[in-house]
Amino acid sequence: MTDHAPVVAPVIAPVVAAADPAWAGRGRALAEGLRAALGPLVLRAEHIGSTAIPGMAAKEVFDLQLGVADLAEAERAFAGPLAEQGYELMPYRHDHVPAGLDDDPERWTKRMWRRRGAAAPEVNLHVRLVGSPNERLALLFRDWFRAHPEAVPAYARFKTVLAGTVDEVGVYADVKDPVVDLVVVVAEQWAATTGWKP
Repeated sequence: MTDHAPVVAPVIAPVVAAADPAWAGRGRALAEGLRAALGPLVLRAEHIGSTAIPGMAAKEVFDLQLGVADLAEAERAFAGPLAEQGYELMPYRHDHVPAGLDDDPERWTKRMWRRRGAAAPEVNLHVRLVGSPNERLALLFRDWFRAHPEAVPAYARFKTVLAGTVDEVGVYADVKDPVVDLVVVVAEQWAATTGWKP
């Protein structure tokens, strides 16, 4: 009788690259390409995350956000076209609710697909309800950093040091979440002062 070792998923270490000015244009093009491919269920298509912030170090994975009116309908309708483009549906159905925010986690639902591999740009695709708090937060985070370039080097340095310290993307995200929460506190004050809207 032969002993079989358990199958263990590979550990993927985070790699943060220096900012690339080309990311902005590529991200916009990817978002608009998805809007065109997926049709009228896409109410908004945005390039979000660190690759959407000028000067920000980032993992070379484009975060894109599609705003829809119905997540279940979008999941059914997008499954085929996204699979044809190399996307796989991920099990993540909820976003992190910022610390200190007493909110129903069900308001932070989403669908998420990802695309990996050398044939095309790597993408994390977040599909969220238009007007939901998690859709708004992704845009606020991006826009606050765009409006405060002086804050970019410190956050970029934090991400670079963190990526060099931890050896798994999941741990990287877990440690980063509370720092994002701190940024959001300041960003919300800015939004209230300036009248920022998504």
